[in-house]
Amino acid sequence: MDITNSHLLCLLQLASPGLPVGAYSYSEGLETLVENNIINHQESLQHWLEAELRYGAIRLEAAVMVRAYNCVKMNDLEALSRWNMWLSAVRETEELRNSSLQMGRSLIQLFAKLEPQSKITADSVGNYCNYAIAFGIAAADWDINIQAAILGYLHSWVSNLITAGVKLIPLGQTAGQLLLVKLQPLINDATASILALEDDNLSCCSWGLSLASMAHETQYTRLFRS
Repeated sequence: MDITNSHLLCLLQLASPGLPVGAYSYSEGLETLVENNIINHQESLQHWLEAELRYGAIRLEAAVMVRAYNCVKMNDLEALSRWNMWLSAVRETEELRNSSLQMGRSLIQLFAKLEPQSKITADSVGNYCNYAIAFGIAAADWDINIQAAILGYLHSWVSNLITAGVKLIPLGQTAGQLLLVKLQPLINDATASILALEDDNLSCCSWGLSLASMAHETQYTRLFRS
């Protein structure tokens, strides 16, 4: 499916940092890593983001987003619910699960107001809707090309964490934008890899994220919710 101007505008809205889902309030353990001086400059932040894009949980989220997209296209609400529960079950910490559910609930409620005629309503997925599931629902309902949807999902995630890094390390705004450009080839490669993933190969290596997230829960001072 080609992406038209209308589809591109929908994707830009869906992946926008201005989307009121609360993404800006989460650092996904980055705040702990900065506090412990593990990430303290642009290069170490780049290394962390590259590792996550290659091996981390974000690949799993994007892959489930693709499956949610396909479920909507096939009108398979049972499979959609199953993938939603599966994603909740594989979240490593309570903070990561809560952030995914909060953002998902906000997005699905927002989309119901933007597209009241949508075939997937907030009631059909319930209050416990993961963000990747909600993103896939919106992308499918807006007929956004699936490859473009993955690119938008990953770009939005990277942009959010770079913004967090700019605040926490701190970095300059220009340094953050340079880092975003440097990560573009890897985002493209990750998108192709995610599209090719079979159900039996859905896995990740994100123990570093898990430990950082668990430590963040009891961190003395915090700017972010996770």
